[in-house]
Amino acid sequence: MENNINYSDPQLFTRENEGLRTNFVANVFAWMFGALILTTVVAYLFGTSPALISLIFTETGFSILGWIVAFAPLALVLLMSMGFEKLSAKALITIFLIYSALMGASLGVIFLAFNINTIFLAFAISAGMFALMAIAGYTTKMDLTKFGNILMIALVAIIIGSIVNIFIGNSTFDLIICVVGVLVFSGLIAYDMQKIKNNEQYAMANPESGKKMAIMSALSLYLNFINLFLMILRLLGRRE
Repeated sequence: MENNINYSDPQLFTRENEGLRTNFVANVFAWMFGALILTTVVAYLFGTSPALISLIFTETGFSILGWIVAFAPLALVLLMSMGFEKLSAKALITIFLIYSALMGASLGVIFLAFNINTIFLAFAISAGMFALMAIAGYTTKMDLTKFGNILMIALVAIIIGSIVNIFIGNSTFDLIICVVGVLVFSGLIAYDMQKIKNNEQYAMANPESGKKMAIMSALSLYLNFINLFLMILRLLGRRE
């Protein structure tokens, strides 16, 4: 039988490339949204169950399990980052899901600290800002890599400032941290989204590495969204 398929057809090649690109980006968002759903469910369960939340928090502060839940996510992120080359895609997925569940357990306290309407409003604002910045990062012609160092320095400053403010408890300083945090994490969403776009070609040429890159990209966007949400929640919570 004669083969009528023209493999040299540039239009066919372009359509195939676009399909692969769509799959890569779709995988990134699928894992990100899946992780967010898992975190939300676990956070709600812990936040609305005195029995579960008491496993993490006691009258004097964190329980032993609470300290594990608080610091294990950092260890898991380091494991994923440092073990990217050696770990399989399935292993990265497993670690990512465990990480998301632990984050949910630690975030359960927000249901005790904030009004449910404030939480929903913060989530809605965060979702809108995330969508806007993700689209901007994916479609802009501007090279955002030049802002990478600035964003990283600002992120470190936010972390240090937040730690310092735990001890000094200055409300004005906290307001500044939150406002700067919203700007920084919004910028990181656009920055990471452009990185995802730039990594599409590599992901298409290397399917196995592409799967792992999709998971790590999902982790980056997940962290940006969670931190953006927490900053906005703290800003809105100041009214209560």
